[in-house]
Amino acid sequence: MPPASLIAITLAVPVIGAVLIAACHRFPDLREAVTLVTSALLFACVAALLPQVLDGARPALHLIEVLPGLALAFRIEPLGMLFALVASGLWTVNSLYSIGYMRGNNESHQTRFYVCFALSIAAAVGIAYAGNVFTLFVFYELLTLITYPLVTHHGTDKARSGGRVYLGLLIGTSMLLLLPALIFTWQIAGTTDFTDGGILDGKLAGAALAALLALYMFGIGKAALMPFHRWLPAAMVAPTPVSALLHAVAVVKAGVFSVVKVLVYVFGIDLLAAAANMDWLLVVAGFTILAASVVALKADNLKRRLAYSTVSQLSYVVLAAALLAPLSIVGAVMHIAAHALGKITLFFAAGAIYTAAHKTEVSQLDGIGRRMPWTMGAFAIGALSMIGLPPAAGFISKWYMLAGAMAISHWMAVAVIIVSTLLNAGYFLPIVYRAFLRAPAAGEHEHPHGEAPLPMVIALTLTAAGTVLLFFLPDVPLALGRQMLGGG
Repeated sequence: MPPASLIAITLAVPVIGAVLIAACHRFPDLREAVTLVTSALLFACVAALLPQVLDGARPALHLIEVLPGLALAFRIEPLGMLFALVASGLWTVNSLYSIGYMRGNNESHQTRFYVCFALSIAAAVGIAYAGNVFTLFVFYELLTLITYPLVTHHGTDKARSGGRVYLGLLIGTSMLLLLPALIFTWQIAGTTDFTDGGILDGKLAGAALAALLALYMFGIGKAALMPFHRWLPAAMVAPTPVSALLHAVAVVKAGVFSVVKVLVYVFGIDLLAAAANMDWLLVVAGFTILAASVVALKADNLKRRLAYSTVSQLSYVVLAAALLAPLSIVGAVMHIAAHALGKITLFFAAGAIYTAAHKTEVSQLDGIGRRMPWTMGAFAIGALSMIGLPPAAGFISKWYMLAGAMAISHWMAVAVIIVSTLLNAGYFLPIVYRAFLRAPAAGEHEHPHGEAPLPMVIALTLTAAGTVLLFFLPDVPLALGRQMLGGG
């Protein structure tokens, strides 16, 4: 099959799946079967393109030119290939988890949930395959709008309030910062195509270059750089499968993916390395890492702790990419995959705890590992990955980041990574300690419970296993990261 046709099919599969899911709203079993089949088919389509990209090909599809130099077009380069693999692969596992969660908690509007989820993955794949900033912007905005009903799923005042913060910050940063950056790039470069080495060399320098970089970095609000991070904890009012979508599968990954892609393919590493006064991005990312870690350290609500952990972990990717060292950029690419698997495992575990035990606070988790050993064992593996300890994939990405920072003697970045790693341990290890080494609270035996529904346990076990497997078999993300630097 021609690569262009396969790209078109890949983009169409989740949209067609959403239509079929809506048509099956009267038949829950069939609706969920369609969801699982669609997600598996999408992953197969994405995976079919991987060998071509690894061989150096760049499959492309040009749809329409809106204005001269401004087209709706797709081109798969290594970073986009990785993001598409992460989004499509984790959709299948998240769908399995969602079946147990939505039924176990008797959630309403389940058909709408599955439809919006499918459309969200379609938008994420559009972002991954975007051949230029304009196409990325279109699908980036679609992803925000499609996920809004998921954030406000419960329909309560708290959900609507969280949804307003979510929509307001993401649309606001896009319209006020990212869109002007897109227009300015188009005007001065005559194109917005993602190009090896960037498109701005010789066209912009000095304060104007720094200003454009700031528009992009803060305009990509999904990357959650402070002070534009509040949408992420505000969105925790959503059901846990949505939190997993936001934090691991699509939304935040779209943010850091876009940051890395803009730095490498719009600005170009050489241009940024030669420019003066660009260390501000490292300072902002470093501050976000440490400040969010401190907030997570103090949070008793489990989902809030995980939310601020995500804010911190995202800025690892930004920090590593902004170092502009080859090793650190490979580490940033690796962390996109490692964080996805580790963080989705943590949110799956949080949802399982809520479903089985109706507990939401860290202080309530004493002894819970004895009743939910699979769940808390998976949580422990996800926590190891976030801390950066073997045998979890987060160790490899942090190793590359640290090696890259040391290679260029950027000691501030080295200090941030080391201190934040200690903070990561400070807010994750006590949870594991409570779960397995503390006795249950008095009276806990009066409310017996075991593990969450089987589909949830299977899903979190799979993602935890994937976190360990990626530690031992990191070749694909590392190869894609190196290929991106070598001419993607």
